[in-house]
Parts: sequence; structure tokens; C-alpha cells
Amino acid sequence: MDRPLLGRLSARGCCSFSTLKAWLPILSWLPRYKLKWLQMDLLAGLTVGLMTVPQALAYAEVAGLPVQYGLYSAFMGGFIYTLLGTSKDVTLGPTAIMSLLCFSVVGGQPHRAVLLTLLCGLIQAGMALLRLGFLLDFISFPVIKGFTCAAAVTIGFGQVKNILGLQGIPHEFFLEVYYTFYKIPEARIGDAVLGLLCVALLVMLSFMKTSLSSEDAPTCSRVARKLVWTVATMRNALVVVAASFVAFSWNASGYPVFTVTGETSRGLPPFRPPPTSDTTANGTVVSFGEIVEGFGGALAVIPFMGLLESIAIAKAFASQNDYRIDANQELLAIGLTNIMGSFVSAYPVTGSFGRTAVNSQTGVYTPAGGIVTSVIVLLSLAFLMPAFYYIPKACLAAVIICAVAPMVDYRVVAKMWKIRKLDLLPFVVTFLMSFWQVQYGIVGGVAVSGALLLHNTARPPIKVSDHGVLVMELGSGLSFPATEYLSHMIHTQALQACPPRSVVLDCHHVSVIDYTVISELRDLLRQFSLREVQLVFSRLQLSVLEVLLAADLQGFRYTDSVEAALQMESKSLNGRL
Repeated sequence: MDRPLLGRLSARGCCSFSTLKAWLPILSWLPRYKLKWLQMDLLAGLTVGLMTVPQALAYAEVAGLPVQYGLYSAFMGGFIYTLLGTSKDVTLGPTAIMSLLCFSVVGGQPHRAVLLTLLCGLIQAGMALLRLGFLLDFISFPVIKGFTCAAAVTIGFGQVKNILGLQGIPHEFFLEVYYTFYKIPEARIGDAVLGLLCVALLVMLSFMKTSLSSEDAPTCSRVARKLVWTVATMRNALVVVAASFVAFSWNASGYPVFTVTGETSRGLPPFRPPPTSDTTANGTVVSFGEIVEGFGGALAVIPFMGLLESIAIAKAFASQNDYRIDANQELLAIGLTNIMGSFVSAYPVTGSFGRTAVNSQTGVYTPAGGIVTSVIVLLSLAFLMPAFYYIPKACLAAVIICAVAPMVDYRVVAKMWKIRKLDLLPFVVTFLMSFWQVQYGIVGGVAVSGALLLHNTARPPIKVSDHGVLVMELGSGLSFPATEYLSHMIHTQALQACPPRSVVLDCHHVSVIDYTVISELRDLLRQFSLREVQLVFSRLQLSVLEVLLAADLQGFRYTDSVEAALQMESKSLNGRL
């Protein structure tokens, strides 16, 4: 075989393997996997697994689904993300926000929740294949913060009824607030005491973990610090186990003073295609089209929020631990996780900030730690489901409240007020509208942010200075929404002055120009010519200059600097005199 052909084949093989590694990131780290990595991945996976099980049970309550659906949703992500994920830290599974969004759409109907998972996965995977990850950039930080703060308040207050053991509370937020306070006299003492004790214990353990990482933490032995950190990290599992033992003891004594989870489906979920129709309580069959129509705008909101939450987490930990992620590959990993999850009765999942933080702090080396977490969840489904009967609902409510409380970031309001007050507008709109309908809050916030963005595009800052000749410096780009504003400024400042004045247009910030702008400039040049004054362009970027020259504008003049333009206009003025 000749050498050139051999070289081409070798290069083609190398290119193909690089492409394969881009689609299957596991190939970039698996060939160099080490024993030390295995030890740390096992430790991290075990730690996160013990955290995942109680959280998954609790988040299923938020989604309005039987608790086993939380576990059904918690194991597929570990396997898929190990193959396709680009972050060593991210863990996929049920989260508070996705559970709330799911409940707002399906209202606690398992079959529809599973179908929603499939559709979300297809949308997310489709976005990844079409490289549409850039669309997430249009959801601004104030919108995200407004939504997460409102979601935390909604989720947290929604668990107060379970802390107090109240029944018959509606799910709409404002009615929920009213009836929770109205029914306080009906609170069950056992649930209230147990729930408040669980909250206090979780807060104390969380504070202990935080104090260990502070600079003024008390000095103690390394073993003691490790023990305290381990106990604090597994606080959810420990509290759930302790509360379940208390509930079991009281029930065994003939005093069922706690509201418990009750009977749950046992064993692993069957692997089967998600349902494409549903049957109501009165026997009416709801078709696939009717279900999708009922989902409405949620089919845009939920996939977007899932992607946004997971990619934001991945980027944060990639920056912290000094590695890079591929956003579109992350979209594919989340999309396939939801697609495959729908075959095991999961509801929509995304990256979890809390579990990812624990994964990172435990020292995970590769995404393989997620496999260990998934195995723990599967073992829980296979062998521990009967024990979940005695988990008090007040205890799960305490886990949820403590998990979402840090999401209420009141300090961000002061920061936005200090940096740019106008950013508070989309924040407030999103925050308030989310109490009406969660998806309306996101859509409203994005709409307000979009309006502000369009306003900035249509009204670019224009700095006007007088050097005998007016110099107008465009502070940003120039696109078709801004043409009317620029034309108005030139007419009022120069053409309608008495006598009319020449203008030097400083365009060094302009990188793109479109047909509408060209048409408006042609008209302006004609107006200047009729009034026997000049419109001179300066500091044009090469790409813009090429477009203007190709447009063959009559009377078009340009210079490399503002000073040269002023000199040109001065000579022209002297010539006319």
C-alpha cells in the first residue's frame, strides 16, 4: 500500500475515533481508569446513593405521585450519564423544581407523568442533535432566580400541611395558604412534633457540615471531622430511618399517631413502552393527542428548565474543578436519560445541585460514581420497599423543606438593585407570576427579558459631540430595529438644524449591517446631499465596509479615523466658502 493512501486511512481512522469520543465521552477516560479512581468513585457513589433514596421518595410527594416513582426516576440517569456525560460531578435524578413543574402539568397522574418524560426527552435529544443549546442563553439570570425563589416558596409551603398532618388541602398556592392556616386547629400533634424535630435535626446537621468548612471551625482530629462530615452528609437518610423506626414502634404499640407513606408497589419497575393514552376514573379513554394538547406550553417549559438547571450545575462545577463540558452533549445525555427513563415509569429528571455538590466534595473522579448510586437505588426498590410503609410523611416534608430553603436567595435582590435596577423587573414578574402558574412565571419573565433586550437593540446608545462638525458615536451594534432611532437622531441634531450640519458617524462598534440599515443610509445620504452637507463614515470594520461598498451608495464617504473625517469636512467647508 502506498504511503499517501496509508496516511489518509490513518487520518480518517483518527478522525472517526475522535468523533466517536465526542459522542461517547466514556471512551476518553475509561482506557486510563485507575484503581484509585475506582475507590473514590465507589465512595462518592455510595454517599450520593444514601442521599438520593430519601430525596427521591420526598420529591415524588412534590410531584403528587406515589413515592416509588421517585425511585423509578432516580436510577436511569447514573447509567446513561456515565456513557454520555461530560462532567465528572453531575448526578441526574428527581429535583424539587422538576417535581413541581411535573405536578403543575400532570396533577399527580402517573401515566401522564411517564408520557411527559418521553416527550421531554425527545425534545431535549432533538435540540442536542440540532445544536440548539444556544436557545438557553435567552433565559436570563433574573428569570432563573425569580423562578427558583418562587418554586422554593411554593414547594416549601406546600409541605407545611404534611408537617401538620392536615388533610383536604387544595393544591393551588393561594388556596393552599388560606386553607392551611384555616385548618391549623385540625393539626395532628404527633405529625407536628415529629416534623418539627426532623427539621431541627436536619438544620443542626447542615450547620455542622457548613461549620467544618469555615476558616474559624474548631480544631479537632481528622477522624472526628471525617465522621461529622459523613453523618452530616447522610443526614437525610439517617433522619428518615430514625423517624421510620419511631413510627413503626408507635404503630406496633397500637398508637398510630403519625401519618405514614403507606402501601407502595414492591420490586423493580417493569421495562415497557410509556403509555400513549390514559383512562379517567369514570372509564373515559383519553387519546394521545388530547393528552399532548393538555400539556400545552409545558412541553416547551419543562424541557428547557431541565436543560437549564443541569447545564448551569455542570458549568459551575466544571469551573470549580478546572475542566470543560460540552453543552450539546449534556443535552443529549439528559434527553436520552428521560427517553429511557420513560420505559421504567420515571418522571422528568435533571441535574441535582445538592447531590452534585456532595459528589464533588466526596472526591469523585469519573461519572462512573453514578453507576454505584443507581445500584443503591435499584437495591432499595428490590428489597426495601416494604420498609418504606412506615416512613412518616412529616419526615419527608422536613427533608423537602430543608432541601429547598437555600434556594430562596434574598441577597440577589440587593445585588441586582446595586448593579442594574432594571433587572429587577423580569425577576419580580417571574417571581409573582410563578405563584399563579409555574410555567406562566417563566414565560412572563422571558417575555419581559426579551422586551428589554429588544429595547436595547432598538435604542443603542449614541454619543454626540460637537467639533464644529457633529460626531455621533454608536455605542453598540446597528441592526434594523435601530434604524428609525438613528435616523431620528440625525434629523433632529443635524438635518433640521439651522443651518444644516455635517455629521461624522463613528461606526467602530458596528460589526454587522443588514438590508434595512442600508436602505435607511441611502435615504440619509440623499437628504444630506439635498442640504449640501456631508455624512461621513469613520472607523468602519472591514466586513461592514465591504457591504457598504457593494451597496453602491451615492455620496458614500469613509475614513479610517474620526480626526481624518473632521479634516476632510473642514477642507470641504473651506472649499464651499
